Amino acid sequence: MSIDYTLDLRGESCPYPVIYTLETLQEMKKGELLQVIADCPAAFRNVPEEVVKHGYTLEQEPVKNGRELLFYIRA
Repeated sequence: MSIDYTLDLRGESCPYPVIYTLETLQEMKKGELLQVIADCPAAFRNVPEEVVKHGYTLEQEPVKNGRELLFYIRA
C-alpha cells in the first residue's frame, strides 16, 4: 500500500481529527491515499463514519496500535 500523505493528529481532541481529515482529503487528488494517525478514542468511530458519508473510501478497517488509531483513506 503506497501512502501519498500522512496526517498526524495525535494530541488533537475530537472533533478535530474529523475536521482536519476532511479538509486534507478535499485538497487531495482522486485516488491518492491518506494515512491518518490519531489518539482520540472517539475518532475510531467518527473518522470512518464521516469520510464514508462524504464519499471517500476506507482502504481497510481502522487499526488500533496501543493508544494510536490508524486510518487509510482513499480520496
